[in-house]
Amino acid sequence: MSAALKAHAARRFASWRGQAPAGTVFAPGRVNLIGEHLDYNDGVVLPMPIREGTAVAFAPRGDGRVVVRADDLDGADEFALAAPTGEGDWRAYVRGMAVELGARVPGLGGAGLGGADLLIIGNLPRGAGLSSSASLCVAVGRALLAAGGLEADPVTLARAAQAAENNHAGVACGIMDQMAVAAGRAGHAMRLDCRDLSFTHHPLPADWTVLLVDSGINRALADGEFNRRRAECEAAAGLLGVSALRDASVARLAALPAGSTQQRRATHVVTELARVDAAVAALARADLAAMGAILSAGQASLARDFDVSLPAIDALAAAITARLSGAGAARLTGAGFGGALVVVTRRGLQDAVAAAAGRDVLTAF
Repeated sequence: MSAALKAHAARRFASWRGQAPAGTVFAPGRVNLIGEHLDYNDGVVLPMPIREGTAVAFAPRGDGRVVVRADDLDGADEFALAAPTGEGDWRAYVRGMAVELGARVPGLGGAGLGGADLLIIGNLPRGAGLSSSASLCVAVGRALLAAGGLEADPVTLARAAQAAENNHAGVACGIMDQMAVAAGRAGHAMRLDCRDLSFTHHPLPADWTVLLVDSGINRALADGEFNRRRAECEAAAGLLGVSALRDASVARLAALPAGSTQQRRATHVVTELARVDAAVAALARADLAAMGAILSAGQASLARDFDVSLPAIDALAAAITARLSGAGAARLTGAGFGGALVVVTRRGLQDAVAAAAGRDVLTAF
């Protein structure tokens, strides 16, 4: 999938610029198997990269400017690397990545850098909770580095991408998406500790598959709901006297007002943390029934305690899970308020999932 998208980006670059690019790079999207809304609570999460993503064809320039075309959006932009100001739509992510990566990589942020032409094309559905923004940022970062003959480790790249979203696109996201995109391994779930960024890769059993079902309900993270959930979690942590809800426990939840928003948010975080390590254990012993129960419990918590699911999504997850009859389950993935569902099941059941969902499905792995 990535090779085909890179080849397409190279062809579109040649059509746009009249010459072949110097190279192409790719960054995948990601799906989170379990561990929703834990990254900004310093928690542990279990994402994995998917086949779809963002490709960028590039060529170095000699004038210190970046000229960029987003081919699938039919949009363009141009700015100086020395002063990439401005904001708005996808351009905020591109300019923000140039700023934040330049601040972290010696030689990239200086006015003497030659600049680059960038042709961006992606095949991730936007607003589906599959980290199209993190994929865009990491791909742009890789292209800028390659055009400048520079390198950066995955953690540096991920931190720059997170800062681009936080500081330039107005999304108070955690680090999970960027780390999964920058450091993930195909066919493996990444157990990522969002406090110290340590991670381990865990292979999926050979007879398992991960499917994606687009709910058809688009969502936007910068509309305030995502940032509001983060603020609610911070308020709950303050009431409990901990630096982050990762440090809370089930026993301590009783200290919060019964039935309050803060208690429900904290309940989701504390129980979701336990589900992450339970999922890692289920992977290790190839226990699909246990994994399905974990996903279903996570979906219920997103709906009941975190208020980020929707009745239509609850019904879709329930229909798919019922059709699987114990061979896995479906749940909302990503920040919520719409987007995609992740399905973990046995290989060969894609048609059954599509029939239960009443729509096409994507194979993430």
